[in-house]
Amino acid sequence: MNLFRTKSIEQSIADADEPGRKLKRSLSTWDLMIMGVAVAVGAGIFSVGAKAAANFAGPAVTISFAVAAVTCALAIMCYAEFATAIPVAGSAYVFTYATMGEVLAWIIGWNLILELFTAAAVIAKYWGIYLSKVFALMGVDMPPALNIGGVDLYWGAFLIVAIFTVLLVLGTKLSARVGNIFTLIKIAVVLFVIVVGFTYVKFSNYTPFVPSSQPTGGNDGADVMKQSFFGFLTGAVPAQYGTLGIFAGAALVFFAFIGFDVVATSAEEVKNPQKTLPRGIFGGLALVTLLYILVSLALTGMVSYTQLAQAKNPTLTTAFEAVGNTDAAKVIAFGSLIGLTTVIMVLLMGLARVVLAMSRDGLLPRSLSKTSDKRSTPVRLQVICGAAVALVAGLTNVDLLEEMINIGTLSAFVMVSLGILVLRKKRPDLKPAFRVPFGKVLPVASAVLCLYLMTNLAVETWIFFAIWLAIGLAIYFAYGQRHSRLNEKFASAKAAVAGNDNIPAKSGDDEESLSKV
Repeated sequence: MNLFRTKSIEQSIADADEPGRKLKRSLSTWDLMIMGVAVAVGAGIFSVGAKAAANFAGPAVTISFAVAAVTCALAIMCYAEFATAIPVAGSAYVFTYATMGEVLAWIIGWNLILELFTAAAVIAKYWGIYLSKVFALMGVDMPPALNIGGVDLYWGAFLIVAIFTVLLVLGTKLSARVGNIFTLIKIAVVLFVIVVGFTYVKFSNYTPFVPSSQPTGGNDGADVMKQSFFGFLTGAVPAQYGTLGIFAGAALVFFAFIGFDVVATSAEEVKNPQKTLPRGIFGGLALVTLLYILVSLALTGMVSYTQLAQAKNPTLTTAFEAVGNTDAAKVIAFGSLIGLTTVIMVLLMGLARVVLAMSRDGLLPRSLSKTSDKRSTPVRLQVICGAAVALVAGLTNVDLLEEMINIGTLSAFVMVSLGILVLRKKRPDLKPAFRVPFGKVLPVASAVLCLYLMTNLAVETWIFFAIWLAIGLAIYFAYGQRHSRLNEKFASAKAAVAGNDNIPAKSGDDEESLSKV
């Protein structure tokens, strides 16, 4: 049983052209750029920055955003090199399969499912809550949840997931056009927040820019579970702010940058991917980073971070209410609703594309990878993904697993960053349209930064992550390993080598023959 068998790049590209399982190339550079902005600029920009400033970094949350952006940029460079070399659906899963082997590819694919599924469910639930807030601002009482038989049903999650599942079934290009419209609207809302917010800035609120580290005031089990894994490993007393607070804030706001890896999952649906993918990904990342830094500067300049820390769930609305501008709260509520809308769409698409790639390889049931003849979209799979997300978002307390989104993303980033080094060594003949500069330096720096940010996530997040990995490995050994198409090819090749004219094979012949499969 060879757990580290790899799938050739040529085979991955050939599988993408398999009749009945193909996707249509229809996306442009603009579509990709807007897709990246669409999935990144969501409610996170209105809430996660305020939480990081209040509880971790203070005004230095701007540095937290910069650290997260640099980490994301380094990882995305590696994604871009991979995507131009292997322009098929599946993103980090496919890249890992081509470089580090099947079992690691499964783990990364499983983690991508964790990232995309959890993110879609969490955000769909928040969308329903924000919709109720918008209705409330208009004087209409519309509760976010309906109690049916003692169970809270978040009806908004069902509604938004159903709408975008239908759009994605109808076609990726149509979905992209709808997403473009919503994205332009929410960029306008963000610009409004920045311009209005800076009119209330007081420079005294930026002092101290990096607050002194403070103990959180407890050593009980609950407090330990909430502290960073790095702090737990080093035996540090649970604390907030200070230099470590900046990195803890970066680990939290990294949530606002998830999505650019999702863009890479659309590689198979991009026109001229060698040029389009790098331009679209980096253009979107640059715009998002600029918006985030400006929003964080406006936020921490409007009110003191200590005032934000007094709120139970600090958001941008908290800051505007503190300065007496309640009208801006209405705009922010509307912007949050629009922002979440496109995020859900891109996450649903990315989730279906990762599962499609894994099912093509037999690690998940092959029937899931079938696409429609008319629109070349995975209709059955998209409906299954939509239904699962809607049920979890509408019926469970999924927001408890928010940090699982970050750890799933960062683990994929680590593998892709290291995978670039393996790819270059194994396939020096490849000439991808984009290549990460400075040799091995940036891929290694990307892997180290991503791993460090992972250690700044809470202890309880690592425990949930370990449970998720255990479940994934159990599924792989019970189903994926036995049904893998690569496993079938290795078995056939091994039988052919063993029965080759009944000539005894020399030591190492089997492995050499199998490695060519």
